[in-house]
This record gives sequence, C-alpha cells and structure tokens, in this order.
Amino acid sequence: MRDVRALPKANLHLHLTGAMRPATLADLADRYGVAVPAPLSPGVVHGWAAFQARYDAARQAIRDAADIERVVVEAAADDAADGCGWLEIQVDPTAYAPRLGGPARVVEAVLAGAYRAPIPVGVIVAASWGASPEHARRLAGLAASYAGRGVVGFGLSNDERLGRVGDFAGACEVAAEAGLLVAPHAGFYEPAAHVRDCVDLLRARRIGHGLTAAADPRLVGTLAAAGIALEVCLTSYPPLGVVADVAGVPLRRLLAAGMPLALGTDDPLLFGTGLAGQYTLAREVLGCPDAELAALDRHSVLASAAPPDVKARLAAGIHEWLGCRIT
Repeated sequence: MRDVRALPKANLHLHLTGAMRPATLADLADRYGVAVPAPLSPGVVHGWAAFQARYDAARQAIRDAADIERVVVEAAADDAADGCGWLEIQVDPTAYAPRLGGPARVVEAVLAGAYRAPIPVGVIVAASWGASPEHARRLAGLAASYAGRGVVGFGLSNDERLGRVGDFAGACEVAAEAGLLVAPHAGFYEPAAHVRDCVDLLRARRIGHGLTAAADPRLVGTLAAAGIALEVCLTSYPPLGVVADVAGVPLRRLLAAGMPLALGTDDPLLFGTGLAGQYTLAREVLGCPDAELAALDRHSVLASAAPPDVKARLAAGIHEWLGCRIT
C-alpha cells in the first residue's frame, strides 16, 4: 500500500486560528490567562453556533504578531510532515486587528510567518459573510495591496447564511482586478444556487466546500467545464450536520462527474484531522483507490495559486508516487 504521507500535496483550505496546534493553544492560553475551549465531541452534531463559539474562544489566545507567526510556521511544519509542498492559509484580519494595530499589521504578521515556513505558503485574506459590503471591499483592497507579495487570494468565510452573494460583488471585483484568486465559502448549508451565484456574481475560481452543488447536475457540469474546484474538508461536515458521517460526502460521485476537488483541512484544531488524515479517510472510508487519491491531489495542485515551478515539482512527485511499487 502506498504511503499517503509520501504523496506530494497542496492544502488550499486552512484557517489561521483553526491551524493552531492543541499544545500551542494550551501554551498561549496559559500565558494570557484565557480558557481553552472544550473540544468538539466525536459523533455529536454540534451545529454552527457551537463550532463558532469554540473558534472564537481559541482565537482569544492569539494576542500579538509573534503568536500569529508561530501559528503559521507550525501549521506549515505540520503540513510538511504530511507531505504538503504548498499551503494556502486564510485569515480574516478583523478580529486580530485591534490588538495588532490594524488589519495590515495582521496580514504582515501572517506573511512574516509564511516567509519563515518550511514550505511555500500563500495567504488568502478573507472577509466574513456577516460583514458589510463596505468592510469586505476594504479588506479586498488590503489584499490587493499585497498582491505579488505573498497574498494570493481573497475569500469570504464564516456562515454563508449571514450575507447575500450580490452584496460582495464589488469586493470580489477589486480582488480579481488585482489578479487575486476569488475563493468564497459557499454551498455548505445554502443550496446549489448559492454556489452558482458565487461563480456568476463574484467571479469565483474556487469554492470553499460547495457540497450542495452535487444536487444540481447542470451546475456540476458547469463547474467541471470551467475547472472551478471545490475545496472539500471531509471531517468538517458531520459535526456541523452537513452529512451524517464522512461516508456521506459525495466525493467519488463528484470525481466521476469530472469535478475538480481539492482535499483540505479547514480547522484541524477543532476537527482533529490533518492533511494526510484527510487522504486516509478518502481511502479507508470512501474507498478511493490510489489513482483517485492522486487525482484529488493533482486537482489541488492545479487549482492552487502556487508558482509554476512549485506546481511542476508537485505534479512530478504525484506521478512518481503513483508509479511507485506497492509494498
């Protein structure tokens, strides 16, 4: 059996706070005198509010630029140990900005961590679906000002039910005009039409999650033809009630329909599974043979904002992995 850790990977879906090691959270929480949030209970449907409360509590342990740099460097090291050769880490600077002196200081701290990371790291600046269109536009402008300097994309995160897609067209236009990849979260709780609107109205080139698109074969065909990848994070869905269990994720059905899919980790601090673990679940729970694991990885690399030389190196490594002898 081929070792999934040896498969050269790209991780396109990872949030800053959710990337924190549990030991780092405990260390920072002790330093600053804040409570460590209770873990999500295995096998329990918690819902979004419980998840968000834990995420917000964990974020209270990140207080300065050095903390942010530490989280980024450690997250990249953890992914590197899982075979990752390109990481995109997402941050909404809003919550950290008051402590660091503004959103730009937050982005600079993330970029400083990316510079020190053991693997190449691109940064996606995100606004919340619950933010005002004006606030999102300001963050898109901030992201655009760092285009070519480590920021590779602009996203919309948090609960997609909090905002209307069309309200964020202006922000996404600012990002796209700067050459940034637009990658909103969509189709998590909202139906397939939400994914379609993000493509049509926001010029999205990737979709965070997007599983509800599977209910609309025409949309699946559109996404496949346009090469718009879904960032699938297998362990995120059962605790939040999207599917009953990992076996219910329609990953293989979407793959068979020609959909580009990128496996990501989302928030391993809360969901407990790193990048190699996502591929292991795809193999052991969903029944993906190694050829499909390699296909998922190729999709991740092709859909990434990695430089051409990084993409070429990872693609060659995937080919070598698939051609290696099984032990």
